[in-house]
Amino acid sequence: MDSIDFGSLLAKVTRGFQSSLNARMDNRFATAFVIACVLSLISTIYMAASIGTDFWYEYRSPVQENSSDLNKSIWDEFISDEADEKTYNDALFRYNGTVGLWRRCITISKNMHWYSPPERTESFDVVTKCVSFTLTEQFMEKFVDPGNHNSGIDLLRTYLWRCQFLLPFVSLGLMCFGALIGLCACICRSLYPTIATGILHLLAGLCTLGSVSCYVAGIELLHQKLELPENVSGEFGWSFCLACVSAPLQFMASALFIWAAHTNRKEYTLMKAYRVA
Repeated sequence: MDSIDFGSLLAKVTRGFQSSLNARMDNRFATAFVIACVLSLISTIYMAASIGTDFWYEYRSPVQENSSDLNKSIWDEFISDEADEKTYNDALFRYNGTVGLWRRCITISKNMHWYSPPERTESFDVVTKCVSFTLTEQFMEKFVDPGNHNSGIDLLRTYLWRCQFLLPFVSLGLMCFGALIGLCACICRSLYPTIATGILHLLAGLCTLGSVSCYVAGIELLHQKLELPENVSGEFGWSFCLACVSAPLQFMASALFIWAAHTNRKEYTLMKAYRVA
């Protein structure tokens, strides 16, 4: 009778220990999964905002009064469908331009007077005008001497530009696909599919990092070809910074997804072997 009671007590203690251990394991992995999801959501928002805004690079130049025929000509060429790389970059340098992945913008006088005003007043208003890059322009070859079609194709700058345009969309697509897999993992109440989510986020982070690197290299090479005029400076904008922040967030989310799924599978296998033993 005593042996029967002792065996029953031992079985209850063992079941209680296993339940407590499983609860701690589930809480730990669930916490990691939630943190990874939050990081993934933030990185997705940052990446989408970065793609959709026009402040990857900003130029700072003295305010132009738009008071000469030359200024009018530059503006007309800037909005022209046939504007080449040198033409629109000259306008960006001259008119406090900003450049995104999809559009280029300049700041001009709100009232376009093409004559010299008597004097500049405090009410001198400016407005930002933007022109979108067409798909043809996105995939157009860059030339060794910007604007000179006879100088030969600069393959390095050409492929850097194409990569900086395509890789952010690949990154965003990978994260969205990873989110679908993570949703399936929640529905199935299993962490196993999150390994795929982690791998997709890792690839997305590499794409984002590649895009940022291509953009920096492309800007530096461009400025070697077209030197900035006097009193004009350039700096990377907040859209570029969002992409830079998005990359490490994707890597952290990837690490948490992979760790949670891999460790949960390993401990589940050990716990199953323990129960069998």
